Amino acid sequence: MTNSPPELIYCDEYLLAFNKPAGLLAVPGRGEDKQDCLSARVQQHYPDALIVHRLDMATSGLIVFARGIAMQRRLSEMFREREVKKIYVAIVSGTLEPEAGEVNLPVGADWPNRPRQKIDMEKGKPSITHYRVLSHQACSTRLELEPVTGRTHQLRVHMSALGHHILGDTLYGDATNIQAAEQFVGTPRLLLHALSLSLSHPATQTPLILRCEAAF
Repeated sequence: MTNSPPELIYCDEYLLAFNKPAGLLAVPGRGEDKQDCLSARVQQHYPDALIVHRLDMATSGLIVFARGIAMQRRLSEMFREREVKKIYVAIVSGTLEPEAGEVNLPVGADWPNRPRQKIDMEKGKPSITHYRVLSHQACSTRLELEPVTGRTHQLRVHMSALGHHILGDTLYGDATNIQAAEQFVGTPRLLLHALSLSLSHPATQTPLILRCEAAF
């Protein structure tokens, strides 16, 4: 396991925020080959750091850790009660119109094809995503995405449901989609990044806005 600390975005006595690289697990997975993860790396340098929420392995960007059990409970409650505003940036295939909108489609597990998720009108959980177009490029659109709910793969599934896959998505896209992602960053990766988190500081109640720019 590397001793290199992840990029620190914010630090005080109550919480920490880091920029998780794409391709790194947030927490350990099953098997010896899946023990290197963000939480393990963080705890090498901050032993009191505890996980509060997660990002998909393929997604980069902001992730918050609590310092101690009491703060973990409070921050976890804030995420659960939607007291934290989350903004992502993504590049999707095609020209997405209109310039802003809402996707309100229930998401559930695609059990025969796990870990894939799917739009499931009968058994899926209510799932809402707001989007705003930032710019159009040749055959692609740069977006801000705000998940109101936090379902597994929600942003990836919702964009796919609109017919605009997130570039580099190996689960929901195709070969052309994956190749297009390399044009932006020179390497195959999912072009989805947790850009900002806005919340009231759990200890001081003052507004706290955390931001970490995408590498694409």
